[in-house]
Amino acid sequence: MRTLIQAFKTKELRNKILFAFGIIIIYRIGSFIPTPGVDYKVVQQCITSASSEDFIGLVNLFSGGALLQLSIFALGIMPYITASIVVQLLRVVIPRFEALHKEGQSGEAKLTQYTRYLTIGLAVLQSTTILVTARSGALFNYACSGQVIPDSSPWNLLVMVLIMTGGTGLIMWMAELVTDKGIGNGMSVLIFMSICSGFLPQLWEIGWGTNGTDGDWKKFGIVTAVLLVILIFVVFVELSQRRIPVQYTRRMIGRKMYGGSSTYLPLKINMSGVIPPIFASSILAIPTLLAQFGKTDQSWVTWINKNLASTTSVWYIGLYSLMIVFFCFFYTSITFNPDETADNMKQYGGFIPGIRAGRATSQYLTYVMNRLNTVGAVYLLFVALIPTVLIMVLSISSKLPFGGTTILIIAGVGLDTLRQARAQTEQFQYAGFLFEGKEHKD
Repeated sequence: MRTLIQAFKTKELRNKILFAFGIIIIYRIGSFIPTPGVDYKVVQQCITSASSEDFIGLVNLFSGGALLQLSIFALGIMPYITASIVVQLLRVVIPRFEALHKEGQSGEAKLTQYTRYLTIGLAVLQSTTILVTARSGALFNYACSGQVIPDSSPWNLLVMVLIMTGGTGLIMWMAELVTDKGIGNGMSVLIFMSICSGFLPQLWEIGWGTNGTDGDWKKFGIVTAVLLVILIFVVFVELSQRRIPVQYTRRMIGRKMYGGSSTYLPLKINMSGVIPPIFASSILAIPTLLAQFGKTDQSWVTWINKNLASTTSVWYIGLYSLMIVFFCFFYTSITFNPDETADNMKQYGGFIPGIRAGRATSQYLTYVMNRLNTVGAVYLLFVALIPTVLIMVLSISSKLPFGGTTILIIAGVGLDTLRQARAQTEQFQYAGFLFEGKEHKD
């Protein structure tokens, strides 16, 4: 709170915060503007009668409820997130991408351009899929009998695809504006606000109920208490670091002495962030989506609906846990390269005390990262499975106001934005420290 108060007292930071709030308001307004060609009344009826806890529910969560409303911002941030992850994964396969990554700022700008192109391509594909599933009724789990898209002509569908794709491009541009002229990472801030937009109403619905009579305030208190405890735990783990000491040797360049300093290499416990739960839930949702296009009396459709459609089934929990552990190690191996880190340390004359520079340093970093990934995987499993445990213990609806992915995003984005606000606040207040030091000297 002290950081936020100081930020609002500074004119430059206050303008940045107000600019970010303005972009957020525009983003939220666009989430409720229906796409031309959609019957808005039928969509509202379908939303109240359907429930989506699979990949569609995850995308709807990230879009702030805009997906199921088929608004102009129905795709939300998901195409850009998917494109960013794909570009990172392609660095392992395509040497050109890895070379651009090592070039520095110019190379990253080129990768960002590729990410934008891929985002538009994915937006076209995803908007087409959403409209097809909405017209067939699969988007609302066949719980809606009305015609969501009255005019199903190819021209009308093409216009709707172009509008949704344009909405994705507009969101991407607004997020970059928040990053450049606002405060915090634009994409993360928009995701944070999308999640929080449906957070409090769903939490309140547990105690109040849908009509004010079928709520349970005892369960509301338990869920709220568990949420606060998990948030505190997540913040504690996300701020935890394994600091590896690094010593730099002294070097004589010309007549000046460089190096000789001591620092440390900070390694987070959860290096993979929120990616493993997102990947795991997305992959497990694919069989459920395929089963919606099959006949209900077929054996494979029945097995999928029984074991993979429910988040409380043994098969779903087991596969979900295995995929989280796998993606935790896999994604960390892509984002953190021990060989590259050891080479950079050796190039600048750095070494870990007691460890030889070069290959021995790389092996030591790999050993440390494997241990950290083990702890991080257990941590992600604990956070991701807490909603499932609450559903089974309290016998409440599976539409909880929070999940493992939600908690990780809220804590991560909140900490990162607060850290940036604190850093910028200190930049604008350095003159005050100099002035106070001068007065003290006088």
